[in-house]
Amino acid sequence: MTTRRIYLDYNASTPIDPAVAAEMRPFLEDHYGNPSSGHWAATAAKAALESARGQVAALLGCHNDEIVFTSGGSEANNLALKGVFFALRDKGDHIITTRIEHPAIIEPCRFLERLGAWVTHLPVDATGRIDPDDLRKAITPRTILVSIMHANNEVGTIQPIEDCARIAHEYGILFHTDAAQSIGKVLTGVNELGVDLLSIAGHKFYAPKGVGALFMRRGVSIEPLIHGAGHEGGRRAGTESALLAVGLGKACELARDLAPMERVRNLRDYFWQELRERFGDGVVLNGHTTYRLPNTLNVSFVGRIGAEILGQLEGVAASTESACHSGRIELSPVLEAMGVMPEVGMGAVRFSLGRATTRDEIEAVFERLTLLLMKPVRGSTF
Repeated sequence: MTTRRIYLDYNASTPIDPAVAAEMRPFLEDHYGNPSSGHWAATAAKAALESARGQVAALLGCHNDEIVFTSGGSEANNLALKGVFFALRDKGDHIITTRIEHPAIIEPCRFLERLGAWVTHLPVDATGRIDPDDLRKAITPRTILVSIMHANNEVGTIQPIEDCARIAHEYGILFHTDAAQSIGKVLTGVNELGVDLLSIAGHKFYAPKGVGALFMRRGVSIEPLIHGAGHEGGRRAGTESALLAVGLGKACELARDLAPMERVRNLRDYFWQELRERFGDGVVLNGHTTYRLPNTLNVSFVGRIGAEILGQLEGVAASTESACHSGRIELSPVLEAMGVMPEVGMGAVRFSLGRATTRDEIEAVFERLTLLLMKPVRGSTF
């Protein structure tokens, strides 16, 4: 008998929503004109591109011309970080971020350090939250940008973005947030958050891979990463894909309705409750209990190795960032920054639910986990 496959890795990537696919389908065969051309073949593509831009703007609560289409979240983050650094290099060279950012922030910062940037990485507490006072203390006269993710991809902890943005603006500093994980799960209005730049990635909320966007508040000036014919208001050269933009736009329209996330939250909480009742102190929650994405459950099975659990959890797609090589423990950078003990962090598994997740699936995963974890542990890695 074939084991039923269950997908609980929605923070890594989501399937394309059927409504998104339906919206894109006509652009696979028709509407092939270049949106920047001035003839009849461009009309439909140009109209679709701008309609999609409006859908993204409506989700974020901003003006249409504040949206720049990109190839995804990584490009949006790179455009924000490098674009601000090169544009404001004469003013300063200091960037503030955190120790738990996605590699799409950490690696661009490392690159900029090779070009003379000075980067400060703020610490987090045991729940993965930063202290806004630490941000205030880190600001210098040379600080030009603060970049703090809205919600962590691994443990789901949500940061106090509003407070942090307010502090940055007190000193006239631009504020960027990577909102790839929070879009479609919690409110992400740019005016409520108070940010100047915000990155999104389509494949994190039921749009296709290969498309994202950067919100850039009016008045913010950056140096483009890609130079060319001046597309996207001169901020990102390259012929726009109406096909991908339409997909992103429809996904943003769907993401405005957060009601499905309440059902997902209830499923997530049910899963955690069942784990606690069955395994007691043998399972530990990683991340904040309250300020957390509604779909994310990162737990550690104490004394176990997360990768081994996933390897034996047949048919279940989930993830872990910690690893064990030749008996050497390598915690994920996020758990390490949170001060998680190795014997706890090595057992970390992230289950991330989505709109299609059912209670039946959660119960099936719980049953498989119970059968697996009731087996005696052979030897000890610790």
